[in-house]
Amino acid sequence: MYIPPFDTTSYSATTQSPNPSWTYGQRVDATPAGKDWLAGESAGWNVYSTAEMDKTNLNKLLNSGVLPRPMSLVSTISEDGVENLAPFSWFNTVTNYPPVISFAINHNATGSLKDTTTNLKNGQGFAVNIISEAFVENANATAVDAPPEFDEWALSGLTKEKCVQIRASRVNESAFSMECELYKSIDITHPVTGEHNSTLILAHVKYFHVRKDMLTSRGAVDLTRFKPVARVGDISYARVGDTYRIPVPSWVKEGAKIQEALKTLASP
Repeated sequence: MYIPPFDTTSYSATTQSPNPSWTYGQRVDATPAGKDWLAGESAGWNVYSTAEMDKTNLNKLLNSGVLPRPMSLVSTISEDGVENLAPFSWFNTVTNYPPVISFAINHNATGSLKDTTTNLKNGQGFAVNIISEAFVENANATAVDAPPEFDEWALSGLTKEKCVQIRASRVNESAFSMECELYKSIDITHPVTGEHNSTLILAHVKYFHVRKDMLTSRGAVDLTRFKPVARVGDISYARVGDTYRIPVPSWVKEGAKIQEALKTLASP
């Protein structure tokens, strides 16, 4: 199967939303695209009981259905000073005040804790580095199931950079890195079997490191320059394409219009 080369040209543009003329209460089938989407339901549904699924199929459905997922490289350090680097896609923000992010770490195939999990709990701090297109292969290489003494940094070709407060290094090539302290570690156990196969990490961000050329005049990160990558199932990654803006409704401004729309819909 032919796979075309990666297109390195600028790709992200801001467009209108899929249905800019949408009105309150309007049903999905009011547009041709909406009708096409709903027509797929004629094929029926598969309903899966997670209690009857094996780990492989559970992983397949979650990884391909919950997406796109942002990607990060987590850099940690052991009590003996050995630095570790590993990628995670079970990752996201939790709250902005205090700034808390989360990521989940599955255990090794043998059931033992990964180096990252052990290091995160030692009080030395850690860095969470967002992955961009320019070094996604470097980052992916650090997922190798190497022995504890193996140096993922050397394998990756990425550069260590000192942090302000923590002992662990941040990834210099990452245009957006966060120095973190452990806020809470939660062991995820299976409610039926009691198996402990994963650990949820809540991280308190202490410092942001943001490359100046990534920032807009308003102080936000510019998506077209940042070019973050995402995971979308199995071994597939994705880029962020075109974007569109949809304002969040304000009841003060839109309340009367909403009530009028719903009244019209309720009329015989």
